[in-house]
Formats: sequence, C-alpha cells, structure tokens
Amino acid sequence: KTEHAKGAQTTCWDHPKMTELYQTLADLNNIKFSAYRTAMKLRRVQKALRLDLVTLTTALEIFNEHDLQASEHVMDVVEVIHCLTALYERLEEERGILVNVPLCVDMSLNWLLNVFDSGRSGKMRALSFKTGIACLCGTEVKEKLQYLFSQVANSGSQCDQRHLGVLLHEAIQVPRQLGEVAAFGGSNVEPSVRSCFRFSTGKPVIEASQFLEWVNLEPQSMVWLAVLHRVTIAEQVKHQTKCSICRQCPIKGFRYRSLKQFNVDICQTCFLTGRASKGNKLHYPIMEYYTPTTSSENMRDFATTLKNKFRSKHYFSKHPQRGYLPVQSVLEADCSETILQGELRRLKWQHEEAAEAPTLTEGSTETAQDHRNEELLAEARILRQHKSRLETRMQILEDHNKQLESQLQRLRELLLQVKLETERTRAGLDTVGKVGELVGESQDVSLCLEDIMEKLRHAFPSVRSSDLTANTLLAS
Repeated sequence: KTEHAKGAQTTCWDHPKMTELYQTLADLNNIKFSAYRTAMKLRRVQKALRLDLVTLTTALEIFNEHDLQASEHVMDVVEVIHCLTALYERLEEERGILVNVPLCVDMSLNWLLNVFDSGRSGKMRALSFKTGIACLCGTEVKEKLQYLFSQVANSGSQCDQRHLGVLLHEAIQVPRQLGEVAAFGGSNVEPSVRSCFRFSTGKPVIEASQFLEWVNLEPQSMVWLAVLHRVTIAEQVKHQTKCSICRQCPIKGFRYRSLKQFNVDICQTCFLTGRASKGNKLHYPIMEYYTPTTSSENMRDFATTLKNKFRSKHYFSKHPQRGYLPVQSVLEADCSETILQGELRRLKWQHEEAAEAPTLTEGSTETAQDHRNEELLAEARILRQHKSRLETRMQILEDHNKQLESQLQRLRELLLQVKLETERTRAGLDTVGKVGELVGESQDVSLCLEDIMEKLRHAFPSVRSSDLTANTLLAS
C-alpha cells in the first residue's frame, strides 16, 4: 500500500497485522543473548503464522503436489499463494481446527517476501520457499536439517562446498531479516562451510551424517535454529525450584543452574536479561535446562560444582563458556553429555585448532598429532581419577549429612522440651524445682550444639563457623 505523509509518498510493504507483530518483537530486545533473542522472536512469528501447527510431512506433501522438487525453480507470488493456501487448508482438514486461511496466507507471504525478496521483485526460488517453511514448521530440528540437506545434495546424498554454501546462505536470511545476522557470522557463510568440511575427512563432498554431526555442535551460523527448538519445548515446562533473584516459584521455561555456586537457580527472564541479585554477580559456568531435571543430572551438577570450587579464576578465563560452536572451536559441552565426554570433546577441538595455527612447520604434522593424542589420554586419566575422588568425597558427605540430621532431630526434641517446661514455669507450676532442671536442659542443649558444630567444622573446614552456627539455628 502507499501512504502519504506531509506531501511525501512512502511505500509500505507490510500487512497491518504483520506491522503489529513486528512492533511486539521490540519487547524482546532486552534479551542479552542474540541466539535466544532471535529464537524467541521467531517463535512469536511462527505462532502468529500458525506454522507451529504444520508438520514437515504435511509441507512435503504440498511441495510435491505443486512440483517444487527442483530447488532451482523460480516461483512467482501467485504460485506461492497457491502453495500456502493448499498448506493451510490441509492443516485445517488434518487438525480439525478453524484456521483463518486468507489471513495466514497473507501473513506468511508477507514474511517470506521480507526474508527472501526484500527488493520485492515478486519472485523467489523454490529452495528459499521450502527453507522458510521448513525452518518454522512444528517438527524436530534434526528432521528439518535432514530435509534441508537433501535439497542441496546430489543423487548420492552428498554435497559439495558450493551447494552447502547455498543452503547456509538461504538459512541465514531468516535471522538477517530480524536484524540479527551479525551475531551469527554475518552474510559470509564461507567460514561456516570450511568449519563443516572439517568433518569430511579430506574429501571434496560431505555426507548427511557428517553435516548433522557438525550441526549438533550448534555452529554459530545455525545455532538460532536449535535454540528455537529448545524455546518451543521449554514453554510448557515447570521446574519445582525457586529463582535466586526474583523468587519466582516454580521456574517456568528455561532453568539456569550455577556450576560454580551451590543452590543457585535462575529463571529465564532474570538470566536472559542479565538481572542480578543485590550485590551478587552471577558466576559462570552455567547449565541450562529446558526439561525437568533428573536425579542423575542433579548429582552430576553437584559433582561439577564441587570440582569447580577448587578451580582458579585463571582456569575459567582460559576456558570461557559459549553456547555455540565458533568457526574454529567448540568450548561448551552439550548438557546431555557426561562431564568426561564434554571435556574430551572440548580438548579435541582445542588441539585441532592449534594444529591449524600457522606457527607449525610443515614437517611437524605427525609429531604434533602424536603429542596431542598423548595429551588427550593424560587429561582423560586425570579426569577419571578426579571423578573417582569426587564420588568418594560425595559418599563421605552423605554419611556426615545423615549423622547430622539425626543429631539435629534430637536437638529439636530437646528444644521443644525446654519450651514446654518454660511455659509451665510461667504458669506457676513447680516454680522453684523446675528452674534447676531448665538450667540443666539448657546446658545439655549447649553441649549438643557444640558437638554438632565441631562435626560440621570437620566436615566443611572451608566454611566459617559463624555461618554454620547461623544456618544450624535457622534449620532448627
């Protein structure tokens, strides 16, 4: 449509509802982390277009019915409208729900043109159309990636660097349209192509399994798609714990647990916007959960936190935490891995990156590889030994905890008895005789407290006794 303002004529390409949608996205600009900011914006777009209800299977049926198998085929606006109309009518039929088909078609067409035809030529490639629908449909991210790879692969299900670059270029247009492309490596996809082809073992083509292995590391250029999947899952999740900053309980959505401080959990709003509690700075590393935690995950995090307590600031400065795979290295393990697997994978990538440094001479490749393998094995042995020590330490702490709980229970009973006797004394019962007994009971309580404090000091020598005394009295 054309708008007139003070004699000047401007062209507005967006549907009024799309303009409203884009205005609501500004509410998410206070999110510090670009991958999450982008993913949450895309989630709003996805739901507004009702594409979260469309499965990839349904979309593929529509693609085939409209002969979109050839990715180089160029579609005009009329063809795009026909495909979208068929898609939403099929959705209405399969789900048995009422869909405002004309509005959904207009909104989806508007979004696709903004992403893949910003100059409004009225045309887009079939690959662009299929990439946009596949990225926002309600299907597992692995299935989406397998399909997208198949669209640029040859008959042998292999892809060369040029065609992979085409796919990544199409995909990066999605965050580009939101103004977020710089955070994902910019429009230049060549570094991402080189990073992916490190999995090709020297071959000029890459297979689907190798592509998926690379994408599972959440590379910088594609991390927004994986985060979108996690955002979708986290929306329905409640964690039965309290946010250490805003006190929200239960925590809804993402849950962030400190692996440097014990019993520090943060809700997604406080963490993603960078809100901190009074005078307290959040210490990394942090573990993200978008599903309820299991007992084994709780135990693993406890062990990791205990290990991190003995690490220096220098260690964490040398091993920064990132939520994606940069072009050359990966420094953060996936939350589904064990501590040892994540550390080994980080070390492997770190040493591979060092191997590519220009300071190495040409004749030192084999020697350097042997040296890296030896370092990896040595590091693995150290980690196993450390894990064993942690498990032993945890068992000792559990035994101490049981003993302390028993003694604290006895202490509570003594305190309750003293309270009852005090009330009787105030009522005038046995005024003289009970005073001596109360003094004796108080002495017993004091001795019991001293005994417990001594055991606590032996169990936790690094904690100040004043803190323990306060915590013990609060627990009682």
